[in-house]
Amino acid sequence: MMDQSLTFDLDLIHRYDQAGPRYTSYPTALELHENFGEADYLRHIEQSNRLGGPLSLYFHIPFCDTVCYYCACNKIVTKNRAHAEPYLNDLCREIEMQGALFDRGRVVDQLHWGGGTPTFLNESQMRRLMASTRRYFNLREDDEGQYSIEVDPRETDDRTIAVLRELGFNRISLGLQDFEPDVQKAVNRIQTEQETFAVLEAARNEGFRSTSIDLIYGLPLQTVESFSRTLEKVLEASPERFSVFNYAHLPQRFKTQRQIDDVDIPAPEVKLAILQMVIQRLTEAGYVYIGMDHFAKPNDELAVAQREGKLYRNFQGYSTHSECDLIGLGITSIGRVGDAYIQNVKDLDTYRQTIEQGRLPVFKGFELSRDDKLRRAVISGLICHFELEFRTLEREFSIDFKTYFEQELIKLQKMAEDGLLTIDTDQILVRPAGRLLIRNICMVFDRYLTEKQQFSKVI
Repeated sequence: MMDQSLTFDLDLIHRYDQAGPRYTSYPTALELHENFGEADYLRHIEQSNRLGGPLSLYFHIPFCDTVCYYCACNKIVTKNRAHAEPYLNDLCREIEMQGALFDRGRVVDQLHWGGGTPTFLNESQMRRLMASTRRYFNLREDDEGQYSIEVDPRETDDRTIAVLRELGFNRISLGLQDFEPDVQKAVNRIQTEQETFAVLEAARNEGFRSTSIDLIYGLPLQTVESFSRTLEKVLEASPERFSVFNYAHLPQRFKTQRQIDDVDIPAPEVKLAILQMVIQRLTEAGYVYIGMDHFAKPNDELAVAQREGKLYRNFQGYSTHSECDLIGLGITSIGRVGDAYIQNVKDLDTYRQTIEQGRLPVFKGFELSRDDKLRRAVISGLICHFELEFRTLEREFSIDFKTYFEQELIKLQKMAEDGLLTIDTDQILVRPAGRLLIRNICMVFDRYLTEKQQFSKVI
């Protein structure tokens, strides 16, 4: 059973703080290219069906009622709910086309609605979307799947939560970010404590198995004291999970972030002090650090899976299901089928035209080589379990680990000397001081990194 302790070492963080990928995949989505098309996707689906196994579905609902200035998601901001109807028509048609390609016997173990704001859809639209999914895919009826949704408490009431539970959702994630009025005003997201906790209570009353709260540190006007107030209020509500993200201010890439005044962004030392406070308070409250900004109660399925060596990571984040092929549905969504990553087109007009022509809306993709799959296994092991057993990879990929990764092991020696990890004869073990810097460790094994790529800071 693995040790799940965590050490905040400010000196090490300063020494290693740099920009890097979040590794929801390896290679990252930046490597997807337009030379991969619909025919390539169909070939990988055929290979996948021969192997069988469960499926995971991701649905992208891009609409938002208002724009949050910090947001880097692909979204369409409109107050006109009717705008969702044509998109829903196209999405249901894509569900039909994709569903026909996968063997009906393959059970959907995972399902997620993300966005945007999935709760932008009204009740009839949500029912229609789930009915279409159930018609063309083999959804579970025993409530044992991981069926999750992101909700905006500002437009979610008890009735909405009841409908979502009826439709089969059993996990829910609430966007919050910060309760402080001046911070909310600075990022254009006004959200009360009352409406947030009402949704949390409704989810529990309806029998949702897991509730998660999203917070962001590094937003304009935040201080250690102000963010501590938000954290204490949320701790009283005792969600099963926390996601505490580092705000990546990249206004050159994301236009909405240009609405944020640079002078209001907390200084790096303030952000680190906020993070230190968050780690201290969450661990004092009994939460376990899963990794990559995520905390969970010790009895939560993610924490249990990590202790048992059964935790995985994919485009949807941490998961207890490893073997699922992931099908992305809707604009910009990314899937993983067999040894390929696939991304849909990014704009509504192109999506609609492609669907109307009866074609899959594949925009680009990537076919993994043997080396890619090996390095993906290395990075996944480090991120999910903070350890790597050489023999397991040697058996699976028919390599000698120390020979294959000779240069990488040399680079890791400095990290070992600094106390981030230990390298033994048969394994790499990430130490408590290295867990916050796991992205840095993984970057050593990444063959695609270039100085031109733009990522958020690792801390």
